[in-house]
Amino acid sequence: MKYIVLVGDGMADFPIKELDNRTPLEVARTPNMDFIARHGRLGRIKTIPKKMAPASDVANISILGYDPARYYTGRGPLEAANLGVELEDEDVAFRCNLVTATADTLVDYSAGHISSKESAILIKFIDQNLGSARIKFYPGVSYRHLMLIKNATEERLQDLDCKPPHDISGQSISNNLPKGEGADILIKLMQDSRKILENHEINLVRIDLKENPANMLWLWGQGRKLSMPRFQEKYGLTGSVISAVDLIKGLGKILGLDVIKVAGATGYYDTDYEGKAKAALKSLEKKDFVFLHVEAPDEAGHNGDLREKITAIERFDQLVVGTILKAFKRRKNFRILVLPDHATPILVRTHTADIVPFGIFGKGVMGRGFLNYSEKEAEKSDLYFEKGYELMEYFIRIAEE
Repeated sequence: MKYIVLVGDGMADFPIKELDNRTPLEVARTPNMDFIARHGRLGRIKTIPKKMAPASDVANISILGYDPARYYTGRGPLEAANLGVELEDEDVAFRCNLVTATADTLVDYSAGHISSKESAILIKFIDQNLGSARIKFYPGVSYRHLMLIKNATEERLQDLDCKPPHDISGQSISNNLPKGEGADILIKLMQDSRKILENHEINLVRIDLKENPANMLWLWGQGRKLSMPRFQEKYGLTGSVISAVDLIKGLGKILGLDVIKVAGATGYYDTDYEGKAKAALKSLEKKDFVFLHVEAPDEAGHNGDLREKITAIERFDQLVVGTILKAFKRRKNFRILVLPDHATPILVRTHTADIVPFGIFGKGVMGRGFLNYSEKEAEKSDLYFEKGYELMEYFIRIAEE
């Protein structure tokens, strides 16, 4: 039996006036997800527990079948796990964005989606100038990086109020700096980073090319070392994870899932959708389970780019869901789960904790005649998971209906 989870990050949305009060999912051409809705089960899931931030890490922990309220400590430790950075119990790991700042405004949370090659040079430069025996910077992918503070036993750094930069694009920097005991450590690092990044050769070239410079660090998503039961121990399945995003790959490593690297997987609009699907099929030749994550719809939501969001959803449907369905349609020993991890509505350009739709197709799942895969159609279903982490157990253990 093969189990396939396909996550289109941030696909869910609100009705939009320009779309005649329809959502991008309703407008996009999604024949493959619609097939799953018509011939399988459509339902709804709350991936974000009450009183928790609607973050991708929280949502994907839920989807993988773990209670975030029990296990989640912050985004930083997940990204550290993917980078192979070992945390001690007293260490705190932070997500570290390269952003574009102008005067007191955070202009761009991704520094123009700077390349990994350019950003690696900048992060190493930052580490040489701002790092120490206690503070270390590690390069990641594109604008997403890691900072580790060792021996943070006296400061309560894990309790700081740190704003995700994608939530405050276009807003005041001074009004959104970290708050709480020990915040001065982070604020100084962020302010000092502007002084040394402003005139770096890479940023001068980016400005000449009319690209957003990576002229500031933004620190957030902090957390301490976490421990979770391995996926195979919990569900009895071997598996793999496919994503371009460090936090998803790090989560996979913590759960003992193989992390598959796909050439051309960028975490942005230009990611290799089909390459990811083909890698999933290859993995399933030996593994029981695969978790495939695509970031592009979420990035479009953060950018407020309606056209790109619809395009990303259509590519996800055609090149990911379609490729998987084509390979498995005539087989009997499989089940597919397709869903967003959360909504990233165009109108608000950030994550929300809204309930999102899911579809299941395959062995033991009888069609209920739903018309299509969308938020509105899913509201007709009586299949709902208030505790999002319970969906994985249902997906794997579902009996013949």
